[in-house]
Order: sequence, then structure tokens, then C-alpha cells
Amino acid sequence: MSVINAYRHFCTITKHRMIVMKYCFRAGLYIQGLTHDLSKYSPTEFLVGAKYYKGVYSPNNAERKDLGVSTSWLHHKGRNKHHYEYWIDYPIDPTKGEGLTGTLMPRRYVAEMIFDRVAACIVYNGKDYNDSKPLEYFLRSKDFSWYIHPVTKKELEFLLRMWAKMGEDKTVDYIKNVFLKKKKGNPKSR
Repeated sequence: MSVINAYRHFCTITKHRMIVMKYCFRAGLYIQGLTHDLSKYSPTEFLVGAKYYKGVYSPNNAERKDLGVSTSWLHHKGRNKHHYEYWIDYPIDPTKGEGLTGTLMPRRYVAEMIFDRVAACIVYNGKDYNDSKPLEYFLRSKDFSWYIHPVTKKELEFLLRMWAKMGEDKTVDYIKNVFLKKKKGNPKSR
């Protein structure tokens, strides 16, 4: 790990955080904006990120390719509720099958997940970014997202399609004034 890569990685994750923070603030998610991805600065995640830094994709993918697993990702997904992988659990009713299942994500974390994906596309695509990139990225991995709750997956795709067709301002406004204001309480009521 070089000092230059550590510096570049720091700049990349900080730029990403600032973009997510901006969107979270616009949507009224102030605490989430302030705390987004703080675990990336922990030694467990930061040292891996600096070691595998390339600047055009997540260092977690490089670590996974090198070691067969990303220890940084395993640490990250267990501490950040805006990742659907955080919400994987055993099913309540064991008669419906064994194994793991995706549980329904609260809407505020779905919103943060949208902002996280958009920010990642902005950072990694640079000048080639456009509002369709986050949807394109999602569609490439959609069939491999077995553990995401079906309602969460529909909400994610709906919001990414809105972002691609209507743009940032209308989508952030919709998230703030409609999506996050829908009936609260039992998540099954969605």
C-alpha cells in the first residue's frame, strides 16, 4: 500500500460521502447523511481500500478477486443499513423453506441506497456519468440479487427508473415528499 493510494482512496470515499450527504440532506435524512459510510474510515475497511485502490471501481472487487472474499465488504455490509445485504436473515416461518431471505428494508434506507448507488456511479464514471448509469448498473446485477426482498427490489428499481427518466431533482423531491411520507408502521402494509 502506497501513501499516494491511501490519499487517493481517502479522497474517493470522502467525495462519495459528500455526494450522498448532499442527497440525504435534500431528502431530510440528516443523521443518515452525516453518518453515511463512516465505517470506510475504519482500519478494517480503509487499509484494504488503500491497498486495492484503482479509482475506477470498488477496491472490494479487487480484494475479492485476489483473495476470493472481501473482508472489507463483509465488515461494511454488516454496519451500514443502506445495503440490502444488511437485511438478510433467516425466515420467520421455517415451513416456507430453509436458508436465508431478504427482509423488507425501511424506506429511509432504501432512499439512502438510491443515493449511495448514484454517488458511486458519479464517482466511478466521472465525466461519463449520466442519470441512466445507476439504473444500468442495477439492471446488470438484478438477476443476481436473490436475497433482496421483492418489495425492496421493486422500490429500488422504480426509483432508479425515475432517476433515469426524470432526473435528480424530481426524483429527490419525490423521495422526500412522497416515498418517505407513505404510511409508516408495519412494513408489510406496503
